[in-house]
Amino acid sequence: MDAKQAYMTKPWLKYYPEGVSEEVEIPEISVPELFNQMADKYGSRTALIFYGKKISYKKLRELTDRFAAALADLGVSKGDTVAMYLLNCPQFVIAYFGALKVGAKVTPISPVYTSMEVKHQLEDSDAKTIICEDILYDNVKQAGVDMDHVILTNIGDYLPGLKKLFGKSALGKAYQGMRVPTPKYIEQAGLHLFKNLIKKYPAEAPQITIDPKKDIAALQYTGGTTGLPKAAILTHYNMISVQAQTRATWPFMEEGNEVGLAFLGFFHIYGQVVVMLGSLAQGHTIVLFTTPDMDDILASIERYGVSAFLGVPTLFEHLKEYDKTDRVNWKRLKIIVCGADTLHDSTVKDWERRTGTKILEGYGMTETTAVSHTSPFNRPKVGSFGVPIPGVTAAIVNIDGTEFKPVNEEGELILHGPNMMQGYWKIPNEIDGSIIEIDNKKWLRTGDLVRMDEEGYFYFFDRKRDLIKYKGYSIFARHVEEVLYKHPQIKAAGVVGVPDIKVGQLIKAYVVLHSEARGKISEEEIVGFCRENLAHYKIPKVIEFRGELPKTDVGKVSRRELREEAEEG
Repeated sequence: MDAKQAYMTKPWLKYYPEGVSEEVEIPEISVPELFNQMADKYGSRTALIFYGKKISYKKLRELTDRFAAALADLGVSKGDTVAMYLLNCPQFVIAYFGALKVGAKVTPISPVYTSMEVKHQLEDSDAKTIICEDILYDNVKQAGVDMDHVILTNIGDYLPGLKKLFGKSALGKAYQGMRVPTPKYIEQAGLHLFKNLIKKYPAEAPQITIDPKKDIAALQYTGGTTGLPKAAILTHYNMISVQAQTRATWPFMEEGNEVGLAFLGFFHIYGQVVVMLGSLAQGHTIVLFTTPDMDDILASIERYGVSAFLGVPTLFEHLKEYDKTDRVNWKRLKIIVCGADTLHDSTVKDWERRTGTKILEGYGMTETTAVSHTSPFNRPKVGSFGVPIPGVTAAIVNIDGTEFKPVNEEGELILHGPNMMQGYWKIPNEIDGSIIEIDNKKWLRTGDLVRMDEEGYFYFFDRKRDLIKYKGYSIFARHVEEVLYKHPQIKAAGVVGVPDIKVGQLIKAYVVLHSEARGKISEEEIVGFCRENLAHYKIPKVIEFRGELPKTDVGKVSRRELREEAEEG
């Protein structure tokens, strides 16, 4: 069998659990249509629980219809861009569906973005309307972008009774120095209040015709790991595809009968598509958190009978050592999933030893509408992020070409499926090169270096941009980091290449030691440890100790920031 056939025969299909089919039927409807179907079917069921405050599907549909009517009256119409600069709260969900119901496309903005980052996204996305947490308004004002409408909301508006004061206090600490605009300023500046719009307008959303395959649902910005963030164009069909595909992947999850936790940020593709849409597209209940407080999360699992737990590696790494983790009977949960970054083998093993349950790893990108792979629920492999979900074809090609790589050889992952983005906003595909054509089929180049084994399981190695070139050798930053993590006194590590005129790139390692080891472990000792465990050309030439490492929005070590620091130095 030649290299290409090794992928086209889809060896992973043999390991799909019983009841999971190769293909999946995708309904050609819009995202708000699917939500309305669930709201009509499960009207009395609780859709959201926000610190004890419950909102039914019937009520949530009413609120989204009211907000859609408000946006339409303000002049927001089909094709417009609506920005959402919000924390996880009911207002995010209401605004999201309300905007889609008028035919607009949404662009969620990270709540930790600075005014300059907000400015870039507002200008690049052509947004003229923004729904903003009042405590974040300073950044919108300082961005200096001319907006037609600014709609302010307060986290306390949907908090029950006494928790309103607590919510304001907690946010005040988290966003120190940020000022909430006064009622006088709001009136003078012509700003709108979310709660007033909801009260003012009837639950009569405008009748808009949406073409799921053509009309854009979201401009979802990437993490900006190579320069300024760029927006993946995601249609309604992309969004609906993922819902049908994940539903087919986990057939044991019962429509209208599951409870999930939402502490992952909805601004991020993982929290937005897998957690928020994934729950509301199946009539499930979402227990919603503004901030990921471990005690609240663990208590809620038992209190509400949570059946789905979706997290990121840093969370599982923390929980496996957390003293209150045992208060949860993890075996009662139907599914425990980890995504957004690579899960270390030690975390998987320690978690299983501690809880008696397995973590199902997944893989996806903004450009794949959050998901393309996940571990078969009955047969996960440690170290693998699983197999392609129904409807997705995956293959490995040369980093600089389209020649297929043999099984078990590293190369760049390419993907084909209904959930792949349409391209990048304002960046032609022929210039960007992210979407290529092979045998009249369009494929997405992921920029991730992976391999596939004989059974069709995929293994992540590194990002293509993080490949370090030293004296002609190609070194995966992740390989070096994995060795560093094996040192008993190393808590965290990040490895990057630093430009060097003589050798191409020098390997530099940023290291965080456990508190008891700080000041006692030398750079020479770390280099010596690497010398015992790495080929000579993979040994870091520079070691820098840090108290902490910069992180991305979802908790990954930000190699981009480390690389920029190293290059500036």
